[in-house]
Amino acid sequence: MSVELPEASILAGQLHEELLGKRIASCDLQDYERMQKIGFIDKDLRDYDRLVDSVVESAVSRGNTIRVKLDNGMNLIITPEYGGVVLYHANHESLPSKYHLKVDFDDETALTVRLTSMGVISAVDDSGLPDSYVYRRDFSEKASPMEAEFTFERFTELVSDRSRQLKQVLVGKEAVLVGLSNSAFQDVIYRAGLHPKRRASDLSDDERRALFDAINTLIAERLRLGGKDKFQDIYGTQGRYVPAMGPNMKERECPTCGTAIEKINHGGGQVYLCPDCQKE
Repeated sequence: MSVELPEASILAGQLHEELLGKRIASCDLQDYERMQKIGFIDKDLRDYDRLVDSVVESAVSRGNTIRVKLDNGMNLIITPEYGGVVLYHANHESLPSKYHLKVDFDDETALTVRLTSMGVISAVDDSGLPDSYVYRRDFSEKASPMEAEFTFERFTELVSDRSRQLKQVLVGKEAVLVGLSNSAFQDVIYRAGLHPKRRASDLSDDERRALFDAINTLIAERLRLGGKDKFQDIYGTQGRYVPAMGPNMKERECPTCGTAIEKINHGGGQVYLCPDCQKE
């Protein structure tokens, strides 16, 4: 389960509400060696000691990345991209047995973060933020569908001259947007009635509009319903958004036309689609 732009926004909003003004009393890491070896946790664990005795000033997100800003020039960067779990604990009785990072506050509340696949938990000072890959990727000049500047005119400028297939344009390092991964991609192109192998530069004005509207609809619905159905927020509450297309549609029929859903290998992953509604 990927945490994408809507889910990261939900987490950041809740973290800001709960953690604002709290002072960090201690940080504890466990079961971190494998994550540290592949670069998901800082090589120097003393980085996390620099968070202690600082006060939370804000928690914000952009793309898939959450920045918890502290008053001593340090930041806790959390990117739970593929199944990470971020939980707030009003008391220590609710602490999980497994976590990678536990942050205790001086009011006896706590925050735990566990990565279940790819992701990042990093302690970075302000001057080091440009060196953080996930921060540099998401807090960038790329467009974000959750910002006022994301208009249809701006979207048209971004995609109309891209002679690449839609997945390359919407997902990954070369994407024109931040915060969308394969899960959102499948849902969006299904809603827009587009085949994944279509090239962005070949879309008509109506097709670009359908794609733009599908992105906005996806984000609005996920926010309204508390994220995807396999996502949980900092209180452990499950999201209620059921994807319109994706692995959940395996061996099922398209709800629009009744055609059997197909799975294809595409763009380094698997894409589910309706071969009738999304003709190549």
